[in-house]
Amino acid sequence: MPHILVVEDEPAIAESLAYALRRDGFGVTQASTLAGAERALAEASLVILDLMLPDGSGFDLIGKVRRSGLGTPIIVLTSRDDEADRVAALETGADDYVQKPFSTREIVARVRAVLRRAQPPAPLLHTSTTPTPASAREDPPVLSVDEATRRAHVHGREVELTRVEFDLLACMLAAPGRVFTRAQLIDRVWGDGFAITDRTIDSHVKGLRRKVEAAGGNATLIETVRGVGYRVNDRP
Repeated sequence: MPHILVVEDEPAIAESLAYALRRDGFGVTQASTLAGAERALAEASLVILDLMLPDGSGFDLIGKVRRSGLGTPIIVLTSRDDEADRVAALETGADDYVQKPFSTREIVARVRAVLRRAQPPAPLLHTSTTPTPASAREDPPVLSVDEATRRAHVHGREVELTRVEFDLLACMLAAPGRVFTRAQLIDRVWGDGFAITDRTIDSHVKGLRRKVEAAGGNATLIETVRGVGYRVNDRP
């Protein structure tokens, strides 16, 4: 059974979240500080994280989790109606965000959806007893993803992506040159029932481009089709 770590310093909010999650069958651990969250992190299947904590910012925990290579999903709670905070949370590595006040039913639904996305597909088994001659080997593709291992590569070099960035890239790479509208990307990456804004998609694509460029690729490999959406350039 998935175990949820609730990091929230307001007791009433923390208790209501814990109650709703336990009622839905989840295990729950509560922490009211960054230090407490770090101690409980290893056992968490998912983290619900308030950005404003007594001993620091939730951004610090997101950064630490992602730098350590942990793929633990994170849903951010924020009381500020500030787009910059939401965009920063997503770019830092959060998987989703919810603005206070919220309904506990919505939180539980988002937890289930994020956990579904976090499940890797069944691995594809492939064996070969005949080595490929060196002369027959091709240069690695500019952009590639392996959905079985959840790894992405730029010019054959592995690049670390967030879960949403990987899913966006995999979706567009499934049909290079095809334009995906923002609504189509939301439907394929988040699924039905999510009030994801265009700005959220734009923020994730911006982060994806930055990582592609840092790995030696060209940011224009992921093109913006003005007024429509995005596509992977099929003529790099």
